[in-house]
This record gives sequence, C-alpha cells and structure tokens, in this order.
Amino acid sequence: MEPLALFGGPTSFNRELSPYNPYGEEEVAAASAVIRSGCLSSFIGAWAEGFYGGPQVRAFEAEWAEYFGVKHAVSVNSLTSGLICAVGALNIEPGDEIIVSPWTMSASATSILIWNAIPVFADIDPITFNLNPQAVRQKITTRTRAIMVPSIFGYGADFIELKKIAVEFNLKIIEDAAQSPGVNYEGKWVGTWGDIGGFSLNYHKHIHTGEGGICVTNDDVLAERMRLIRNHAESVVERKGETQINNMLGFNFRLGEIEAALGRCQLKKLSSKVQDRFVMGQHLQRLLADLPGLATTPVTGNNGHAYYVFGMVLDTALLKVSRAKIFEALKAEGVPSLATAYVNVHRLPMYTQKIAYGTQHFPWVIGDVTSTVEYGSGTCPVAEQLQDERYLGFAICQYDFTVEDMSAIAAAFHKVWAQLELLR
Repeated sequence: MEPLALFGGPTSFNRELSPYNPYGEEEVAAASAVIRSGCLSSFIGAWAEGFYGGPQVRAFEAEWAEYFGVKHAVSVNSLTSGLICAVGALNIEPGDEIIVSPWTMSASATSILIWNAIPVFADIDPITFNLNPQAVRQKITTRTRAIMVPSIFGYGADFIELKKIAVEFNLKIIEDAAQSPGVNYEGKWVGTWGDIGGFSLNYHKHIHTGEGGICVTNDDVLAERMRLIRNHAESVVERKGETQINNMLGFNFRLGEIEAALGRCQLKKLSSKVQDRFVMGQHLQRLLADLPGLATTPVTGNNGHAYYVFGMVLDTALLKVSRAKIFEALKAEGVPSLATAYVNVHRLPMYTQKIAYGTQHFPWVIGDVTSTVEYGSGTCPVAEQLQDERYLGFAICQYDFTVEDMSAIAAAFHKVWAQLELLR
C-alpha cells in the first residue's frame, strides 16, 4: 500500500469540486419574472390587503402546505426568525423553560431566550446525535412548557418517545427540521410531528432561496399568531380584532417575492435532491462499515436520512489513536469538508455566565426568582465527549459530490485505517 500522504505519499482524493448548487434555468426565469413584474414584496405591516404578503409568497406557502400535508405554512426570512415566531406563538411567559438539544445551531436556543424563557439543555444519543428522550424526561420541571426538537444532520429524532413525554406532561413540541427536509419518519414527514415544525432555506441546505425559512402547523391559532409575529403584530392586532395580544411584538421576518418564487421552483426538486444525497450517504456508509472503531448513524426502514452531514463517532480507546491524528491524516489525503466539532451550545459564554439581556442575569434572574438551571461542562456529558474527543463529521452539503467522490473518500479512510499503527 502507498504511504500515507501525511508521510509523503500521494493523496487519495484530488478531485476538483464545485460548491453545491441546486439552481437551474427555471429559477433564473422565475426570478426574472418577479423582477419584471415590479412587485418584489407586497407585505404591509398593518391590517390591510398586503398583510399576508404578495402572490408568490402566498402561492409558495400553499404549495409547501400541500406537499407536507399540513393546514398551514408560514414563510419567514430565515428559520431563526421562524423559531422565534414559533416560540412566541406558544404563549410562553418569562421564566418558563423549554428543553432543547445542546447539539444544534445556536438559534434553536436563542429563539427561546428572545421571549425571556430559559433554555434547558438535555443530552443526546451518542450515535444519532439527536435528543435522548430519557435525558429530556430528567430535565422536566414545573416550569417546563415545551421541547425544541432538532432532527440533526438530516436524521429524524425519536418522535415516538418524545411525543409520549409531551402528552404525559402536557408539553408542546417545536421541531427544528432545518437539516431534515423531505425525511420520512415512521410514515410521517419530519417537521410535521410537533405542534409547529420549521425548515431552513438558506444557501447550503438541500433546497434554498439564498436565505429563508418556512414553518408548518395544523393549528389555526398557532399559524395566525406566527403570521402576526412575522409582520409587526403590535400594529395589527387592534384593527384585526385580536384580543390575545401577549407576545404580539413587532418584527419584520417577511420573505420577499423573489425568494418565494425560487422556493416554488426548489420545492419541485426536494424529493430528488434528498434522494440524491441519500444514495451518496448510503454508499459511503456501506464502504466504511467494516472499519473498526468507526460508527455511523444506522438508517432503518422507518427512518430516512437527508445526509446534510455524515456524522461519525470514533472509538479512540479501541483505535489507540487520537481524533486529532486521524483527522490530520485524512485531511492530508485530501478528504474535503471534514470537521472535528459541531457545537455544544450549553458551553457558550452566554449560558455559562447567564448573561443575555443587560448585566443582571435576566431572564435567569427575574425579581426575587433565580433559575437553578445549570450549564457548562458536565451537564451534557455525551455531547461534550463527542465534541472533545470522538466526533468526526463530513459535510456532504458543501459540494456537488458524486457517488464516485464517495468511493474516493472511502478509499482515503481505508488507507488511513490500514496504517493506524504509524499514527500511534
């Protein structure tokens, strides 16, 4: 076998890659048509004809709702905005608690803080990277109002167990399906298991509008409250005749007509784009299956995978090689899009120091009431060990990879594993 590139041998992967781009001429035509129409947005922040947006926005929402089999779809300018709308729609009070994963984009948790509620981080499963239902159960208190459930990396969370917990404790579920569009879990779309689900449309997702997001729900009241929060609610509620005005704060989270037109084109491609990624992810998984000390998320018949990220877990005790050395060897072989860390949100300074609004620890301190929720190292040991020692991620979302690319990447892994002794 050729020497490792780390020690002067040839690289295993030297293909030229193009950034992932799901766009085609249909998107160019759709965007051009909107520009020629002169209507780039019809939103008005008042109770008037334009309150719900223009023709492209309304059509996009209707088509998204039909695709996912839900009553309502509410477009927003990002899923960060969408999650803020979702939390606010639930009648959250300052000091309330919402359980969330530490292994997610930071917006999952900050959308809770925006409403002066307290994010409570529950640990994750060491192989799926999703919320561990038993860890969620252990975090429930009298202040718990909801569970924020990311389906991370494109793999559906354990909604069967999480729904049982939600029913038992009368909790709402918000799904952060940013990375998991078009994934089927137990015969139902990820994003439609909760009271509200949200999808991201930013530039490196399976389908995208540059920036954007969309939330779905079957609840008429929640849908309308999200639409109000999206579009300057405080200026609208009186004329609209809304009497439930809690959390009706003014934001501009509106999606433009060009983005909506692009979203309509992209939605038609969702199934094929997810399937393409699934084929590549499964191919890579099969090729890596016989490598000792390397585990990947098992994909079963009842849970699909969108492979936004191909997550791996190293058994460094078995391998007797540190993650850092393995990462260095794989990078030298030319393997692109590798990362040794995702994020441990609960260890960010905002949480460890409990500093968000001002300097007096609000909302963890509200008047004479001080929250006892703990953050930092030791509170989510599985997520922390993955971050510090064992996680290895491959961002399939980054480039227009092919199955042949996956074979070349797998060959690099096999080359490194065959010479692990040299890395010890």
